Amino acid sequence: MSYDIAFRFQQALDPSALTTLGNCLHGLNAAIEDCRNAGKPHDSDPAVILLARHLGAFAASIGGPEPLLRRQCMDAIADLRRKPSLIPLAHKGVAYDAHAKKVFHSEGRKALRALADALGLVDDSYDIRSHRGGVAISGDVILHATGIYVQLSLGLTGAGREVMFRKVAGRDDHIGERNHWASVHELVQPTRFANRICRELGLPRPDPAIDRLAA
Repeated sequence: MSYDIAFRFQQALDPSALTTLGNCLHGLNAAIEDCRNAGKPHDSDPAVILLARHLGAFAASIGGPEPLLRRQCMDAIADLRRKPSLIPLAHKGVAYDAHAKKVFHSEGRKALRALADALGLVDDSYDIRSHRGGVAISGDVILHATGIYVQLSLGLTGAGREVMFRKVAGRDDHIGERNHWASVHELVQPTRFANRICRELGLPRPDPAIDRLAA
């Protein structure tokens, strides 16, 4: 059954209590929801229109001129593109967040592919696969090569131990030798991490591959 209330009209006539961006947005969203509950179109509702204008006026009064805000947005985009998204995902976690989990697996595969290049692995000598698991976990992304097994996951072993790597006897060996641990911060520096892996697992350094990447 539809219903209507007067509150949105009263707030639209006197929006003085809406003194933050969050308050203004909440008031507008609440008015739109009231219209929906009353079965009325919100795009012609006078209270919704007045509250939207109040939101616009309030937003125009903060943050500086539009060119500055646009410049800051472009700078933020450029900064985010320079930073690996795996690091904030590791801090935040991806459990119960389908979009974040999708990004984690996509970026995890890219990171492990970069590691394979830093290790000098040729394409047919390794595979990269994802195990997504249930909604409550991150799942894992795995690089499995002839001599090495690397697994990336979040939340299971604690901060600073998001990456597990071990020496294996071949691509059919899923057990291998002793586990070693690293942080996601190390993974996103593939050249340095490849050096550590080769050193700790006693693997030969790829001929010039790591040195070229380091240059």
